[in-house]
Amino acid sequence: MIKLVVTDLDGTFLNNEGSFDIDLFNRVYAEMQKKGMAFAACTGKQCERVEKLFGEHGKGIWILGDSATRIKKDGEVVKEFTIDYDLARKSIEEIQNFDPKMTIIACTSEAAYVDATIKDELFSVVKGSYEKVVKLDSFRQIDGHFIKITVYDPEGRSSALRKHVENMLLGQIYIVDSEPRWLDITALHTHKGETVKKLQDMLGVTFEETMSFGDGENDVELMRIAKYSFAVGNACENTKKAASFITKSNEENGVLLTIQKLMDLTKV
Repeated sequence: MIKLVVTDLDGTFLNNEGSFDIDLFNRVYAEMQKKGMAFAACTGKQCERVEKLFGEHGKGIWILGDSATRIKKDGEVVKEFTIDYDLARKSIEEIQNFDPKMTIIACTSEAAYVDATIKDELFSVVKGSYEKVVKLDSFRQIDGHFIKITVYDPEGRSSALRKHVENMLLGQIYIVDSEPRWLDITALHTHKGETVKKLQDMLGVTFEETMSFGDGENDVELMRIAKYSFAVGNACENTKKAASFITKSNEENGVLLTIQKLMDLTKV
């Protein structure tokens, strides 16, 4: 019996407009609750952005947000995983060495911080994933605990940037280019797979009782922590190879329809 469903959001649960079928979600989620199944959104989006996205419909869901560095439920922070301050600062320096014009998003549990000179169109992109965004003259003004460093590059150089940073900090951080325009840096061993394992332990849920969905390079770990792992039809090849099954695309409600079909098959 499935007790936990974990899904990525962008490109997986959400459609290409960044929204979802609320009526279908409400029906599926209500049935999940009756069956005692937990629902978790595992995403690079800021937890508070996810809370706004689901609104009143998200009561009781688990949010593994900020690239799985924070776990929240019903507005309460359950766990956070921080990156060493000096490593975070060094990561920012190496990104700036690669290209000083890169859009860096330095995140703490309080907010996401960007350079004060950021262009309006790039700031709009950041706001698509982060609810609390603060502009700073220098990242050195941040005195809280870093949870992650994210880079958005409209030129699609995240793979080259990853290699550059790895050359300097390999073995000290976890770094992944989830797609050509996005790159995340977190504490070593802090990623979607490890954070879901912590949630599984908290809930007393096993690998065999977990279902997962994903589409990007950073969702490969999600395919490894669930017996019933699904790559959506629009997923990258590595995620499809790692998945046990392929389902409909994010534009076809692949996640919700698959959960619904599973529950229909297990009705007594």
